[in-house]
Amino acid sequence: MRYEWLIGLRYLKAKRKQTFISVISFISVAGVALGVAALILVLAIMTGFHDGVRQQILGNVPHVLVQNRGADIPDWQQNLERIRSVSAAVKEAEPFVSKEVMLLAGENVAAANIKGVRKSNRILQLEYDTGAFPQPIGVQSALFDASRTRPGIVIARDTAATLRVGVGDQIQVIPPDFSLTPYGIIPKIRPFEVVAIARHKGGFLDAYYAYITLEQAQSFVGEPGKVSGIEVELEHFDQAAAIAQSLRQELDYSYSVRSWEDMFGSFLAALKLEKLGLFIILGIIVVVAAFNIGTTLIMVVMDKQKDIAILRSMGATASSIMQIFMIQGLMIGISGTAVGSALGVTLALNIDAVITWIEQKLNVTIFDTTVYGMDHFPSQVVTSDVITVVITAFVICLLATIYPARRAARNDPAESLRYE
Repeated sequence: MRYEWLIGLRYLKAKRKQTFISVISFISVAGVALGVAALILVLAIMTGFHDGVRQQILGNVPHVLVQNRGADIPDWQQNLERIRSVSAAVKEAEPFVSKEVMLLAGENVAAANIKGVRKSNRILQLEYDTGAFPQPIGVQSALFDASRTRPGIVIARDTAATLRVGVGDQIQVIPPDFSLTPYGIIPKIRPFEVVAIARHKGGFLDAYYAYITLEQAQSFVGEPGKVSGIEVELEHFDQAAAIAQSLRQELDYSYSVRSWEDMFGSFLAALKLEKLGLFIILGIIVVVAAFNIGTTLIMVVMDKQKDIAILRSMGATASSIMQIFMIQGLMIGISGTAVGSALGVTLALNIDAVITWIEQKLNVTIFDTTVYGMDHFPSQVVTSDVITVVITAFVICLLATIYPARRAARNDPAESLRYE
């Protein structure tokens, strides 16, 4: 081991008269550790929230949405084959009919976007309350049962609460279409039976939709043989932008092709910007801790004036003196970064259990699952985020050692030993 390392590590062990310097060193390590832990924890929570919000959006929004500008799609069967042949990443393409309607049950009224889907639509694979029927087969069997006297409808939990209905109850669906009769203009009304209620937590996206069969929607709120659009499901959501661009080139200019990022990308971009802002703000904690490292080294340099002079007179170069004090500062920074990384990752991986324990002990509600639409406190540790925090903390600590180390290297040995 080089003598610079031996001396630098020895200076970390303070003598009895240097206890104050040792305390400042401990505070510096603790400051770096807390700053690094806070950064890792906050970034993991923000990543978890971002992923949770994205899953809520994709719970009712397709990866890519294809629509005809200002009109329905008449030749949708032909377009389905064209869309599926664009790329192997296209998992499925499903037609749908959509229109805003009013739902009426007794004296209770609710607005909804009624959507006609086929039996293979992915939306029917989510969680629903179907009474005695199993999941998810019960939704498909009940909704597409041709023998029932009244057509079935699937509504959201919030809508069911507004209408005060449950599985098996009847509701009236009123579209914005009117029939001209000898008695005047009469709105179209059709009774439907509630066959399932959505139980998945998707916020406003799920609360606004109701589902019926594609054939019922075409005859009731749409036009026979036509659909409102085609939903494209991909192997992975990250492929949406590229597939959307390919579909724009494949389909006619009259078609509107939008990825889920085009529809909700600005909202997710705001979350990313907030994550960056928190990273910068909490990074200041590490900077403050690095100032403590600089203060510690300055006090050590002032205390070791004689030692520095003796080392210089014995042949030590200015570069070696600088390395001695940089090693001391870096060891403080590395120790704090290592402790903070371990603490931050541990907290991030167990934050849900920690929040639950605090809520139970203090009898308070910190994270309300009904408000955020998530069944647990979100936290997702990303390796790249942890590496970024560690490298950032290391660089800040390294910069904090440069000035005190250079000050020690410029020390004049003759001046230091004059009065000894």
